[in-house]
Amino acid sequence: MELKITQNDGICHLTFNRPEVYNSFNRSMALALQKALDECENNDAVRVIVLSGEGKAFCAGQDLAEVTDPQGPELKTIIGEHYNPIITRIRNIEKPIIAVVNGVAAGAGANIALACDIIFAKKSASFIQAFSKIGLIPDSGGTYFLPRIIGMQKAMALMMTGDKVSAEEAEALKMIYKAVNDDEFDEVVSTFSLKLAQMPTRALGLTKKAINHSFMNTLAEQLQLEEELQNEAGQTTDFHEGVQAFLEKRPAKFIGK
Repeated sequence: MELKITQNDGICHLTFNRPEVYNSFNRSMALALQKALDECENNDAVRVIVLSGEGKAFCAGQDLAEVTDPQGPELKTIIGEHYNPIITRIRNIEKPIIAVVNGVAAGAGANIALACDIIFAKKSASFIQAFSKIGLIPDSGGTYFLPRIIGMQKAMALMMTGDKVSAEEAEALKMIYKAVNDDEFDEVVSTFSLKLAQMPTRALGLTKKAINHSFMNTLAEQLQLEEELQNEAGQTTDFHEGVQAFLEKRPAKFIGK
């Protein structure tokens, strides 16, 4: 089983499970992740998605043994059928998606993490834009997300050199949300994930949609979108519960609808 799936308390954990090759992607794992993301999107019981890796790594990117296999898929297929659909799903699913980086995140693995809404990393973890080391360009949305997160100069240098970035450096660069001490990591991530799972899921999803569009919209277009999405959020059960809870001075009990 190349992708482990567990679900509890409104949280679906999708864990890359090829630890013997640092959770590098092959076609089977890529397609399994796409299917699992689709199932999470369509399951109302799932209110938060958490991506993580089994063993010492988050994900080392593409399994090069598959690339060099004469019977394996071509790069065009790997990008078009594996990674691009994964990135598109991560950005379009209107639920929070958290990357839990427990070790090295390299190549496509690093960029899949960057596509997620929120990234936590162990302080012992690292991020590497490893593509230039084998004569390739960054893919999996890396050239889109990284310059927008840390700026063109830093992104260009990291992509051209393939230099390793520690979790603490990544936090300082605002590449990730938080670098956490290894011994506190699981508890911090669990507490944060549960907090999001108990919040108004539709509002969080619409917030994600608004931020996605903000990269391309003019101010006027974004204001119009905010108006439309706010109207949509105002029709939800959770909005009415939130207002009622505020008026009654009690904690809100959101159901994600």
